Amino acid sequence: MSEGNQLAILCLASYFKGTTFLSAAKQQGARVLLLTREKIKDEPWPREDIDEIFLMPDLSKRPDIIYAVSYMMRANDIAQIVPLDDYDVETAAALREHLRLPGLGETVARYFRDKLAMRLQARANDLLVPEFTPVFNYDRLRAFMDRVPPPWVLKPRSEAGAMGIKKVHSAEEVWRRLDELGDQQSFFHLEDYIPGEVYHVDSIVWDGEVQFALPHKYTQPPMNVAHQGGVFVTRTLARDSEESEMLLVLNKKLLRAFELSRGVTHAEFIRGEDGRYYFLETAARVGGANIEQLVEAASGVNLWAEWAKLEIAFARGESYSAPKDSGGYAGVLICLARQEFPDMSSFQDPEIVFRLEKKHHAGLIVASPDQERVEALISGYSSRFDYEFLAVAPPLDKPPS
Repeated sequence: MSEGNQLAILCLASYFKGTTFLSAAKQQGARVLLLTREKIKDEPWPREDIDEIFLMPDLSKRPDIIYAVSYMMRANDIAQIVPLDDYDVETAAALREHLRLPGLGETVARYFRDKLAMRLQARANDLLVPEFTPVFNYDRLRAFMDRVPPPWVLKPRSEAGAMGIKKVHSAEEVWRRLDELGDQQSFFHLEDYIPGEVYHVDSIVWDGEVQFALPHKYTQPPMNVAHQGGVFVTRTLARDSEESEMLLVLNKKLLRAFELSRGVTHAEFIRGEDGRYYFLETAARVGGANIEQLVEAASGVNLWAEWAKLEIAFARGESYSAPKDSGGYAGVLICLARQEFPDMSSFQDPEIVFRLEKKHHAGLIVASPDQERVEALISGYSSRFDYEFLAVAPPLDKPPS
C-alpha cells in the first residue's frame, strides 16, 4: 500500500455527510481520501482527519468517475471504496467491479438502491412486499391495475427516501404520469399503496450476520411528512415488545436474502391494516434525518464509527465485534422551520441530548432509560414544534443539485 503500507480508504460523498466515518477511519490509522463534488468542497469537512480531498463536478457520471479513480490509484493503493451517501452506492459498486476491490458489486448493490430489484429479491425469498409491477410492458401494467384496486404509488427506483414518489388514484393518472416521464418511465415502478404504521431497523452486519440491530417506529410515515408536511418523529420501540421481536426476525431474514457480507443498513417495514408486516425498502448506509445520533442516544453505538472500524478490520484481515447495546430509549423530532434560526431555548428538559443546528430547521433528540418518559417528551414537543416552528414546502422530485 502507499504511504509506507498505510491502508488507504476512498470515501465518495455526493452530499455533505459521513464526517464521523472519516474521523473514525483516521483514528483507526487509515489513510483517508475523500472524493466529493466541487459544489460542496467548502462544507465543514473534518480536514484534519482527511489526507487528501479530490473534487469532481459530478460523482455519478460514467466513464468520468472510473477514469478519475483509476488515475488516483496510480499514486494511492486504495484498499476500500465506501459510499457516504445513498446516491454513491451504485457508483462505488461500479468502481469496485472495475478495480476488483472487495465489497458490494453492482448486482448486490442494486438490492440496496433499486426499489424494483429490492421487491423482486424480497419476494423470491418469501418476504411479504406490497403488490407491485414494473412498467416496462403495458399489457402487464394494465393487468396489474385491473387486479389491484387504487390508490397506488408510482416510485422512482433509485431515489432516496420519499423523493419523487407520486400517489395516484386512477389508471388515467398513471398513463398521464408515464407520458410526462417519457424515456425515464422505465426507471419507475408501480405498487399498491398500503396504509399503516412504518418502522425502521438500523443494523451492523459482519461476516453475513447481524451483530447489532435496533428497531424504531415513526409517528407518521415519512412519505406523509415529505408530501403533506408535519413534524418528523421516530423513537425506539419497547425492547421486549412483539413489534420489536417481529422486526428483528424480518430484518435478519432480509439481510441474509440480500447477501450483505458486512456494513451498516437502514431497513423500513410497514404494518398494514391487516396486521401483517411488509418490507418497504432498505439501504446499505446509515439512515438520514439524524438517525446516527438517535441510535447512539438509545444504544451507545455510533453506526458511522462502527462502519469505519469494520471496513478497516476487514481490509487488515482482522476480526470485528459490534459493541454492546446499552439498552436505552431515544426519540428524534425534526421539522422545517419558518424562522431562519429557530429559538429553542425554552426546551430545557435534561433528557435533551442533541440539538440540530441547521438553517430553517428545528430538531432535537431526547434519551432516557425509561421508554414512557421518551414517549411523553416527544408527544409534548411534537405539538409545540407544530405550533412554534413548522413550515411546509412542496416535496422535491429530485435532490438539490
